[in-house]
Amino acid sequence: MVVPVIDIGSYAKYPKTGTFGTVVRFQEQHGQTFVELDSTHLLYRIDQLIPASFEEQAAIDSKDKEIKKIVYEREDLGESAFNDAAFQQDGACHGGG
Repeated sequence: MVVPVIDIGSYAKYPKTGTFGTVVRFQEQHGQTFVELDSTHLLYRIDQLIPASFEEQAAIDSKDKEIKKIVYEREDLGESAFNDAAFQQDGACHGGG
């Protein structure tokens, strides 16, 4: 049986959460080897990770970028819609007292 190699600089996936990242360091604790992923800066047990291809990570990154773009556009449109409504007021009923 060939054991896949996870090394510093390689892409890895934590299948329980779908987290991808580049391995940045190893750490030994209590006789177990842990790996830090750059995407979360969290430690994962090396035996719980699987190697991931660059293409897999690129697809996830692309999807994340699209989601961020949509969120940004919604926020931007929401703000501009509010500004448009505020500027269209004619001043009637303002400051009535």
